[in-house]
Amino acid sequence: MESTQRKLSFFQTLRAVLWAMFGVRRGAGWREDVARLNPVYVIMIGVLFTIVFVISLVFLAGWVVSSMTGQG
Repeated sequence: MESTQRKLSFFQTLRAVLWAMFGVRRGAGWREDVARLNPVYVIMIGVLFTIVFVISLVFLAGWVVSSMTGQG
């Protein structure tokens, strides 16, 4: 592999991370993506996913609590 390969853009990195989450990426494509990933983008995507996950849990918990107290 060339050491001067171009790094993936933010959206290409996002796509690679999403494929990795589902675990459906082929071996050759995965190796190519890993060699070209931009670590800064991977960290940004991880922080973004964490924020979205926590906000989703807060809204889900609020919805469950409000539906339980409404039936009481």
